[in-house]
Amino acid sequence: MAVISITQTSLKVLAGAVFGLGLAFSFAGQAEAAKTNLVLGMAIEPAGLDPTIAAPVAIGQVTWQNIFEGLVTIDRDGKIQPQLAKSWTISPDGLTYTFKLQSGVTFHDGEAFDSAVAKASIERARGADSVNPQKRYFASIDTIETPDAETLVLKLKQPAGSLLYWLGWPSSSIVGTKSAADNKTTPVGTGPFKFKAWAKGDKVELVRNADYWNKDKAAKLEAATFRFIADAQAQAAALKAGDVDAFPEFAAPELIGDLKKDEKLSVVIGNTELKVVAGMNNTRKPFDDKRVRQALMMAVDRASVVEGAWSGFGTPIGSHYTPNDRGYLDLTGVHAYDVAKAKALLAEAGYPDGFAFTIKAPQMAYAQRTSQMLQAMFAEIGVKMTIETTEFPAKWVADVFKGGDYDMTIVAHAEPMDIDIYARDPYYFHYKNPAFNDVLKKVEATSDASEQVKLYGEAQTILANDVPALYLFVMPKLGVWNAKVKGLWENEPIPSNVLNEVEWSE
Repeated sequence: MAVISITQTSLKVLAGAVFGLGLAFSFAGQAEAAKTNLVLGMAIEPAGLDPTIAAPVAIGQVTWQNIFEGLVTIDRDGKIQPQLAKSWTISPDGLTYTFKLQSGVTFHDGEAFDSAVAKASIERARGADSVNPQKRYFASIDTIETPDAETLVLKLKQPAGSLLYWLGWPSSSIVGTKSAADNKTTPVGTGPFKFKAWAKGDKVELVRNADYWNKDKAAKLEAATFRFIADAQAQAAALKAGDVDAFPEFAAPELIGDLKKDEKLSVVIGNTELKVVAGMNNTRKPFDDKRVRQALMMAVDRASVVEGAWSGFGTPIGSHYTPNDRGYLDLTGVHAYDVAKAKALLAEAGYPDGFAFTIKAPQMAYAQRTSQMLQAMFAEIGVKMTIETTEFPAKWVADVFKGGDYDMTIVAHAEPMDIDIYARDPYYFHYKNPAFNDVLKKVEATSDASEQVKLYGEAQTILANDVPALYLFVMPKLGVWNAKVKGLWENEPIPSNVLNEVEWSE
């Protein structure tokens, strides 16, 4: 039998090794447990955090479904789902919507949610002093009744076929009566995350709401940080270094091939509603002449624009509509690329030698690159376009969106099914067509899905022929994130970064 002699020194060494091994396991466990935080990158920092008072989509991409919730919501498949309203009924004439509300819901500051709060939130959104970016969503509502704490009744002036869908939008988020005034800087909602801090120019921090009312959809993450990085090379470097865990909307398609080679990262290409259009001021010469707008459209080779501006990622469009939308028509052939016809049409309109104008282009890569492509194409028909870089969102919103002081601009419209913007008055295109407006009114007046599809086809065709904007392409969702991150949305049926299902895999 072998005898093992253990000295006091060797016991100390053994004990130290066991203790060290225990520490290693402990630290490993702590490191694994620490992966309940996500750092998500965005190219644009929102100017505020309340989606019910300002239009830029970056606001909702931080706060919608994370901090703020609505009566209903839009899921990752673009479908309407119950949320703060657990069910609803619509009267046969389409004029009364009765919502049964969730019970036991509280805002992050402790205020109880009930029908009175819901009513106050909607009244705020539709009131005379409202600055809600989608105030028109509520225009069909005549009165709001609260027969009890868990029942909300909307009585309409006329049918509104899209009302339920609109109620799922960030701008329709339900806000508290006590916190609404301060939501721009310190947002308070009912969602699965609470606002923690905002370091302007750097990041917004959220923490898990431990008291979230919907236990089935409680956040898996303990914390989430939104970091704002405008430069695409810096975005790629942050992803590779692990300083950022995810960029759901990566801004440099030319770098996608390189990122695909990194085994630590997943590259997920989905679809969006981001319609890149070059809007024209339809009241300013020469853009008040439909023939000029049509000629410019025929001067554009959309396939080349997609290749040159966005590395081939994107789908050409011929109207303000995407292939994701119901009733989509491919109308790229209405004013197809034809330089000779474009020149002839310009001459017919009185511009045989072309003309000169300025495009106000935001600083984002897609807008700058697309503008450069258009500049070269317009030169082929004798039109000189000067590119003026315009800071987005602040200066662009002030000068173009609100001020209407521009010839042409370029921007990606992110709202789904927003073809109705051409019927809004005022709107920055300054496009007026009573026939188009009538079609949109008919859409809202019917709840017949097949009839709505037909009408949307008519609306698309009118825009394709009139060309109030140059319809270029739909941007894809270029998502890049750590391969161990699960639950982020692949597609973007509504501009968002919904985090409640996000978690780290082993």
